[in-house]
This record gives sequence, structure tokens and C-alpha cells, in this order.
Amino acid sequence: MSTPLTLRAEQPLVPGWAAGTITLGCDYNPEQWDESVWVDDIRLMRELGVDLVAINIFGWAQLQPQPGPFDFSRLDRIMAMLHEAGIRVNLGTGTSSPPPWMARIHPETLPRFADGTLAWPGGRQAWCPSSPIFRQKALELVTAMAERYGDHPALALWHVSNELGCHNALCYCDVSAAAFRTWLRQRYGTLDALNAAWGTAFWSQRYGTWDDVLPPRATRSAGNPAHLLDFKRFSSDALLEHYRAEESVLRSRSSVPVTTNLMVTAHIQTQDYWSWAPHLDLIANDHYLDHRLGDPLAELAFSADLTRGLAAGRPWMLMETSTSAVSWQPVNHAKREGELVRTALGHVARGADSICFFQWRASRSGAEKFHSALLPHSGTAGAGWASSLELSALLDRLSPVVGTRVEARAALVFSWQSWWAAEGDAQPSRLLQYLPEAHRYHRALRSLGVTVDIVAPGTDLAGYDLVVVPTLYTLTDDDARAIADAAASGATVLITPFSGIVDENDAIRPGGYPGAFRELIGTVVDEFRPLAAEATVLLDSGRRARIWSEQVRVLSAEVRDTFVDGPAAASPALTRRAVGAGSAWYTATVLDDEGVLALLRELCAEAGVPALEVGPDVDIVNRVSATERFTFIINHRTEAITVPVAGHDLVSDERIEGSAVVPAGAVRVIASGRSDRGH
Repeated sequence: MSTPLTLRAEQPLVPGWAAGTITLGCDYNPEQWDESVWVDDIRLMRELGVDLVAINIFGWAQLQPQPGPFDFSRLDRIMAMLHEAGIRVNLGTGTSSPPPWMARIHPETLPRFADGTLAWPGGRQAWCPSSPIFRQKALELVTAMAERYGDHPALALWHVSNELGCHNALCYCDVSAAAFRTWLRQRYGTLDALNAAWGTAFWSQRYGTWDDVLPPRATRSAGNPAHLLDFKRFSSDALLEHYRAEESVLRSRSSVPVTTNLMVTAHIQTQDYWSWAPHLDLIANDHYLDHRLGDPLAELAFSADLTRGLAAGRPWMLMETSTSAVSWQPVNHAKREGELVRTALGHVARGADSICFFQWRASRSGAEKFHSALLPHSGTAGAGWASSLELSALLDRLSPVVGTRVEARAALVFSWQSWWAAEGDAQPSRLLQYLPEAHRYHRALRSLGVTVDIVAPGTDLAGYDLVVVPTLYTLTDDDARAIADAAASGATVLITPFSGIVDENDAIRPGGYPGAFRELIGTVVDEFRPLAAEATVLLDSGRRARIWSEQVRVLSAEVRDTFVDGPAAASPALTRRAVGAGSAWYTATVLDDEGVLALLRELCAEAGVPALEVGPDVDIVNRVSATERFTFIINHRTEAITVPVAGHDLVSDERIEGSAVVPAGAVRVIASGRSDRGH
């Protein structure tokens, strides 16, 4: 199910970009504007210092308004104008949304929801990922694009489609059903193997012919969880297959690097990006502050660390973010004074060497007309343009950071497939959710000033002193072994509830919970005892917990905390077992935020990971080269902070002796020599 991440061979970020500087980029939609506007736009791009422009992201209908020949005349002109201005191009293949005629002539390309409802055109991504007709038409466009622009002097990067799976990740149509069956045949080989993996002896679900196997369409009761898990795997693979089909055409006709923009965010879970990363020349992510969450800044940090994990620690690209408000949340909050700089540097601190925005010029029409832009509706006269200029100048001052890597001694194991499976139907509690638990442990480490590498199951964890494994419900034996090996080699490992419960087929591991981790932690869970929504329980230590408790039996571990009350009263709530040169801790409940912070403070001390009590509104991250360390300090607070660090501040161009005072809402990037070790 999970394999250690391997990427393409190391290569320059993107040949031809502004060498040695952080790339400033934007998404431009010249098709929305008269050509007379283009001249002014390019002049202002040069004034701002824009290095890279993404175009033709949604260009299909402009290039081919009716079936037949393509009209590249306008695209030719904007490519030429950008090249003449010295601005490089991130060229979209244009296949993200088909033109309206596709649905009229080929309605079988439209996707369907689980209840059979057809998804009509009128928004975007109205196509079935498995449709051979859509694939054929899309590749005709990609072939024409590659042949026309593959060696264009302005071209720096190929951008396949756009946010693949944002709206059409799961399709339940008959075309998808046939593709799903093909995928299952390749995975299992025989119906007997499929029936065994899915446990179809339950509820008379045994299949006697492949033709009876369908996507998990809407049912009157809970569906088969293994069926649903495999469909999500198939759906992620189907979109990846589409990406690879376009990628193959581009590589056959062009030597320019190829990527697509991922969506490593809290509201997208449909792609297993660990399997996508090896096929991208550059890891690129789209991220927007999500004010539907309790702590949007903590989620930004998590997303950036996870994106860096996909990049295997290499510098990566923020392909889309916003200068201020977005247009798709219930309340679209504008960024406060200084927040554009702080959020952009949040990504740079965690490994981004490119910061790009949606979009260049704010649209006058369409569903995103109230979305912010580098050039807002008010033009160059207002505060929005001034903020864009401020950020551009700051990114230029951070040139020495380019190419360095983020230093981390702690790792957090994260799995999209475990996310899918843990939140399926008929679980012991719907209140225990995968991503919020991963967020809570990451947020607590960030509050302690501890930088975290987020890694795939099965990753070699050698060199990490602290390893956190939140709610890793499903995993393979090899994945479990990698975590046990980390403890044996000297790491402090923390396993949290509902981990190791099932194998890769969502089948319970026999012998008692937590299955794959039972021997490692030296305890067995006899019974889950989840709590009601508002209930809390008290532990001997004085910590409080909620959502979850377990009846735990200790085999070879020491008890470090105990339930005082609740359905698991007197049962161990926190255990520790010495393992080789390290240790394995297990918590049998969902500690409150203070409890998580206190526990991780203790574990950092045991692991020898330095902790700095900075709180939830400060980011402190180090990027390092062989000889230099760059300490990013981002102060989101309304009061100044003091951080013990010395060196030269790239932001203020000042020498810092002993400690840096960072005013409210300010940022500092302190360059100093590198002496102590890091991962």
C-alpha cells in the first residue's frame, strides 16, 4: 500500500528562471482582456518584478471554440510579448475544463455523482477522469501545444491541467465502472482474491462475475469499507493516469520540466499524493488560508511541511495563493496589514523557493471576480498594489536562502489512505477524525518551536529523534516495521489512538488492538470505549481528554498516566516501553490541546529535540546549507517577541547580537554560520 518516496533525479529547480532568487509568479488570464490591456499588464509585471507567468490554464475554449482546428493566434502573441519583456512562462496544457461543445457532442464524457446525478457543464472540470473520448480530445490539444511551444524561448515549465481532482475526483458513471473493474483485475488478478480482500462473505456480497462489480454508488445502508477504500485508490490512480498521459506527450516533444499544481489542503483528500510525487519534476502546491478552520495559520504550516515531504526535502513551488481574500469560503476575509508578507514567508520558511499568486489582474466577470489579485480592481493607487511591491522587494532580499533545505529532527507519519479508511462508515466513533488529530500534534510541535518533516508510511526514519504517528489506522507490515526500527535505533516514537488497527485491505488485524503496533508499544487494547460529544475524562496527571478512551492491558510497558473516571476508569491512558536505544509511547485517548502540548514537551526532552516555547502565533524555522543557517521568525502576534539568535537580518539589513526583537506582525530572517547538527 505504501512505499518509501523516491523522486526523479536531482536537477535545477527550473532552468532559465531568475537564477539565485526566489521566483515571484502569477496566474494570468489574457483571454479575459482586450489585447490593449496586455501592454499595460506586462509593463506593470516588470515594475513589480514578476519572473514567471502561468497562462492558458483554462484556455481550451479560446483555442478551439468548436470541434476542428486550433486557433493559437492570441496565445502566440502573448507568448511573444512575455518573452520580449523577459518574463518566463508556466504554460498550461489547457485541458482542465473542456469547452461547452464537448458535453453536447460527447455527453458520455460527463461525470456522475454517487446517486447517479449527472454533473453538467457550467462550472469547471466537467469530465470523467476515465473517459477515453475526453482523454483523446485532451491529448489532441496537448500534442498541438507541445509541437507549437515545446522549444519556445519563453517556456520555463509545463503545467498539466489544473488542480486535478478538485471537482471531479470521484466519478460513478458506467465508464468509470468499467475502468474500476480493469484496475481491480490488475490489483487482484482473480475474483477469489478480490472477494477475500473485500470480505464479501459479509452481507451476501460475494461476486461471481467481474461484471457485477460497480463503484460504491449510493446505498440504503453502510457500504463495504474495503470496496470504498479501493475505489478511492482507483480514483486517485485514474487522475494520475490522466496526468501521466499528458506528461508523456509533453516529454516526447519537449525537454522543459513538467508538473501540475497539487492541493495539499485541509479540504481536499481525494488524491494520494505520495504516489504522484515521483512523476513530477517539481512539486508545486496551491494553498489558501482557510478561515473555516479554527487555526488557519497552523494549517498553512502543516500544508507547507507536507508539501516539502512530497518534495523529499527539496525546494518546492507555491503555484497558487492569494494576496488577500478568496471567493469561495462562506466569509472571505481580507488579509490584515502585513499578513501577505507573513503568510508568503510561512511557505518560504518551510521550503518554497517560488511564490506565485492567483491571479495577476482581478477579474471583472465570472465566479472569481471578487478573488484578490496582485493587481486589484483599484489598480496601482491603493494599499493592495503597495503590499505586492513590498513583498516583491522582500523576496529579492532573501536570495541567499534559495536552494537551502529545512532543518528538522522530528517527523510525523501521514497517509492519505489512512485518512480515507479511518473516516469510513461504521467506525466506533465519527468524532475521532484523522486530519484534525494530525493537525493537533503538528500544531503543538509548532508551538514548541519544533520543525517537523511530514513523511510517508514506510519512509526510512533514520536520523529523526522524535517520530509522531497520529491515528495511522491502516498500514502494511513494512510500514509498521519502519516505525519500530526507528524506535530500536534510538528515536522516541509516539503512537496515538486508532492506529495499526487494520491491514491494507481494511481488515482487522487479529490478536487485539492496536494490531500492527501491539508488540512495539507492549500493550493490548481489549475494547474501544468512545465518549459522547461533550464528555471529557480526567487523567491522574490532571490532564483532560475527550472523544476517545480504551480499556488497555499492559504487557511489557510502564504506565505513565491513568484514566480517573469515564468508561475506562482505572485503565492505563498513557504508556511507555523501552525499545532498543529508543522508546515507544502510546496514548489511549484524545488529550486536550494542553495535554498534547505537555506530552510533546516531555517527549522532546527525552528525545533531545530543543523546544522553544513560542506559542501558536509564531513560526520559527531554520533553512540550512552546508555552511549557513537562515532562521525565519514570523510573528503573527500583536506584541513584540524576543528570540535568542544572532547574525545578519536579511529583512532589515541589520546585525543582530544575542537576540532578535521581532515587532508585532513583523518577520525576521537571520543569516548565521552553521555549527550544530540538524536532520
